[in-house]
Amino acid sequence: MKEPSIVPSLDQLKALTHPVRTRMLGILRVDGPSTATMLAARLGLNSGATSYHLRHLAQHGFIVDDQERGNGRERWWKAAHQMTHTDSDLLPDNEEAREAYDAYLQVVVTNYAEKLQRSIEERVMLPDEWRETTTYSDWIPRLTPARAIEVRDRIMDMLSELEDDPDGEPFTFQLNAFPQPGHLGRHPEAD
Repeated sequence: MKEPSIVPSLDQLKALTHPVRTRMLGILRVDGPSTATMLAARLGLNSGATSYHLRHLAQHGFIVDDQERGNGRERWWKAAHQMTHTDSDLLPDNEEAREAYDAYLQVVVTNYAEKLQRSIEERVMLPDEWRETTTYSDWIPRLTPARAIEVRDRIMDMLSELEDDPDGEPFTFQLNAFPQPGHLGRHPEAD
């Protein structure tokens, strides 16, 4: 059984700063165990590159061999955790850690943007009942940092309490919360 989450160390976080690795890990978490060959086909890579990235993920404890599948010729991999929980406060307070954290977040945001783009491209093919579940919305209230954290945490708590429905399908919630670009520190009277 997979552990609920992992809080990566600095070295583990550095391993996730490659977009292929984060996509592979996401696929293994959502779709279940796979081989390097299967992942290579899905990601448009050669199996050698895929195997390299899988070994890197395994070395850092994100994935493990799936002992219930495969034979001597094919190796199956599965996620060791259901999710990765990162928090810059849990990393050392130095430039190397800040750079690794920012590099990881850049990869995450890029992967989210790609997934969001694929969702709108595939929306036309969804049954009506699933099309109605989709929203691309944003809200831009004026908040203090303390209030922003409170709202963010309430949303995360609510999503964390959701249980998988055995008759359900994977459904993505992306929580992106950030100060409106170009506004932080700007004084309205200066306009």
